[in-house]
Amino acid sequence: MRRYLIAANWKMHGSLEMVHKFAESFDQDVDLGADVVLFPPAVYLNAMQGLTSKFVQSGAQDLGVALQGAHTGEIAASMIKDVGCSWVIVGHSERRNDQGESDALVAQKFASAIAADLRPIVCVGETLAQRDAGGAFAVVSKQLRAIIDLCGVSVLVKGAIAYEPLWAIGTGLTATPEQAGQMHASIRELIAVLDKDTAKATRIIYGGSVNPENAGLMFAQEEIDGALVGGASLQAHSFAAIIAAL
Repeated sequence: MRRYLIAANWKMHGSLEMVHKFAESFDQDVDLGADVVLFPPAVYLNAMQGLTSKFVQSGAQDLGVALQGAHTGEIAASMIKDVGCSWVIVGHSERRNDQGESDALVAQKFASAIAADLRPIVCVGETLAQRDAGGAFAVVSKQLRAIIDLCGVSVLVKGAIAYEPLWAIGTGLTATPEQAGQMHASIRELIAVLDKDTAKATRIIYGGSVNPENAGLMFAQEEIDGALVGGASLQAHSFAAIIAAL
């Protein structure tokens, strides 16, 4: 049985004070019934390590492809491991759009994470125009195929897939539970064509304006294995409420 995964993507928000306040008000010493991962900005990852536990892990929001060298501003997978992280996000739509990351580059980042024994959450999703044109699954399939072609299908179980429709990120809009569940099922079917065991074991989570009010409806969908939470993860009480919706 797949264990739920709930991830808090703080994006470019936070401070040392926020890290400590969040830790103080968030119960980390009990099994919350899910793998819980916090993704603060990279400059706070070291501070986070003394505040996490075996039940609450930490990860980086991105990584560089290179192992080391003259790559100003990049962070290597080994560095992320060095500060105690076990997870990393790759291919978030904001990086695909703002930094022009291609499917091929995202696949390389996924491979770099796997090579360093990090667990990557790869983000996939379509724009509203692509959905309206009937091409939502074709877009998501292309994004996933880049990773499968480079890394093989079986490595997907080492991380997770986050379906995040671009039109529902930071907009207040949310895919209906039925829309999200259908896409999750389609993703699992895509994987099953290649490897049924991998399809059964791979966690596919939903990201896109998840909040305490809609989380329960999303988690009720059979194929949704958790959530990648943005704005609602910035406050410990709202993030805890999303976990409680499980």
